Amino acid sequence: MTVLRIGTRGSPLARVQTEMVCRALGEADPTLAEPGSLEIVVIRTTGDRVVDRPLAELGGKGLFCKELEAALLDRRIDLAVHSMKDLPTWLPEGLTIGAMLPRADPRDVLIGRERPAGIDELPARAVVGSTSLRRKAQLLARRPDLQVITFRGNVDTRLRKLEAGEVDATLLARAGLDRLGLTPAGAQVLRPDEMLPAVGQGAIGVECRADDAMLRHLAAIDHQPTSRCVAAERAMLDALDGSCHTPIAGHAEIETLSDGARMRLRGLIARPDGSRCLAAERTGPALEGERLGREVGHELRERAGPGFFD
Repeated sequence: MTVLRIGTRGSPLARVQTEMVCRALGEADPTLAEPGSLEIVVIRTTGDRVVDRPLAELGGKGLFCKELEAALLDRRIDLAVHSMKDLPTWLPEGLTIGAMLPRADPRDVLIGRERPAGIDELPARAVVGSTSLRRKAQLLARRPDLQVITFRGNVDTRLRKLEAGEVDATLLARAGLDRLGLTPAGAQVLRPDEMLPAVGQGAIGVECRADDAMLRHLAAIDHQPTSRCVAAERAMLDALDGSCHTPIAGHAEIETLSDGARMRLRGLIARPDGSRCLAAERTGPALEGERLGREVGHELRERAGPGFFD
């Protein structure tokens, strides 16, 4: 029997997401549902090892995937499972995203010890824990009085720190909470106009070698609406030359109307201190999502002007 090796980070959320991919593969191909046909290989990434410094200082999003991608290129694993929001804009040569599972709720959740109903209801000068520059910039744009401090760790760790009183509030992705079966007391889901999500948030991607026969298996589990939306968001990120060093948000959604499927893409860039935020939006045929993404990205770059991303 040929064993398919699936690489993942070791966090509880990463393991849950990898098990979701294994189930999808088994449902699409019964031979992959047989005992022993799939092997989960846990690979500890730099982002998992270094938890006391902001991601931007350490090198950005690649910290959560470069060891997995190295294992793919070295053929130590056959697939790698990622949260799409953790993937850099550009993949290493020879690798591709072969499939995405249906996207979960991409919105952010605000969790506060005093159970605020939203960002505007946080206490004056509240301390908010977050490592995300995107979240920090949008928080400070709305509430300049807030103190946003570095707050790393997996979901359970952050919730324990909040309960211990290290911060007054924190923000987490609803998708992660739902997948872990967690419903923290007082959690408030934030509307996209309050906190625009990260590019790819809520989507699980499966990476493989671009010339691999696994692409056939992955095509069977790919959720095209999710893939199209995330491709549009990542096209925007590409046009912005975006990384973890710049606060960037983007969210695409598809709705089916009488004249066909339409996509709405919203994008946002900001200065890290929230002193300036720029937003743009496009709507068009769902099959032209990558064009919409490039248009939004180019518009935001032009409006930002020289020096905005320095």
